[in-house]
Amino acid sequence: MEPGQPREAREPGPGAETTAAPRWEESKTFYDNLSPKKKPKSPKPQNAVTIAVSSRALFRMDEEQRIYMEQGVEEYVRYQLEHENEPFSPGPAFPFVKALEAVNKRLRELYPDSEDIFDIVLMTNNHAQVGVRLINSINHYDLFIERFCMTGGNSPICYLKAYHTNLYLSADAEKVREAIDEGIAAATIFSPSRDVVVSQNQLRVAFDGDAVLFSDESERIVKAHGLDRFFEHEKAHENKPLAQGPLKGFLEALGRLQKKFYSKGLRLECPIRTYLVTARSAASSGARALKTLRSWGLETDEALFLAGAPKGPLLEKIRPHIFFDDQMFHVAGAQEMGTVAAHVPYGVAQTPRRVAAAKQTPSSQ
Repeated sequence: MEPGQPREAREPGPGAETTAAPRWEESKTFYDNLSPKKKPKSPKPQNAVTIAVSSRALFRMDEEQRIYMEQGVEEYVRYQLEHENEPFSPGPAFPFVKALEAVNKRLRELYPDSEDIFDIVLMTNNHAQVGVRLINSINHYDLFIERFCMTGGNSPICYLKAYHTNLYLSADAEKVREAIDEGIAAATIFSPSRDVVVSQNQLRVAFDGDAVLFSDESERIVKAHGLDRFFEHEKAHENKPLAQGPLKGFLEALGRLQKKFYSKGLRLECPIRTYLVTARSAASSGARALKTLRSWGLETDEALFLAGAPKGPLLEKIRPHIFFDDQMFHVAGAQEMGTVAAHVPYGVAQTPRRVAAAKQTPSSQ
């Protein structure tokens, strides 16, 4: 049986009552072995940490995207229908999603009745007819994704709040900008230049600081007045917390789940690990970043201050499932070292890109 074969093909048809009992018992065992494993119940969206992922973030759809751009939506849908029994290859968000599911497994073992777990939603502007191939692909890889939102060419951003989305990942930069403008944590995810083995037992998430976890206040000062004034400003305001950035809420959600392991005495064995990877220097501007996190009641497991050094080599050692940064040159540097990097289009550094983005052609997710 092909992965994702419709349930009707596995269940007895109208003539099943005429089948001899012994023969049916033998076939029942055979079909039970082929049926998908029983999956846990989906949590209520308001109780879970909801991660919305676009189809082009979860799976590689390069050929399909080429057809869409060159031949239009009708040919794109026809191609998908013709290939719906062929699973997509994993995309850049795939290892991240698998790591989320590994954390969920541990949480369900410790808290069987809790719905405070990750809930993954496939959020895409694909036509519903493409849904069968997506379902087949999800079943092929044994992913637990039960919630779909397929908008048939319309932007899915208006549905993100209804799904109680804590993080939205997409390969479409314009959709990500729309989500950020709506106050939703979001990032454009990119495939690394080479494959690197990442942990299958521990979710690792790395964050830049300014314009990601924190506001772009400090970057505005650097752009307007230079580094010397920035260092003076940070020293003078060391005890004044920075305003929150677009991904502060996601770090908060990760911290909440971490504490569920800590309360069971599993701090050192926690399957979630977070990293602050910042271009700030520790002595001149690091204290304010750490004190800001403390004022929020948050922390990262590791804080790495690079004082302007490249982030890629360090990320190669960390091997996170995803790294968030607001600067594309840091994203590119991470990609070169094999890290799945995600661009957060927030803050003063994004203004020139917004002008260029207006001229881009919309794409299928």
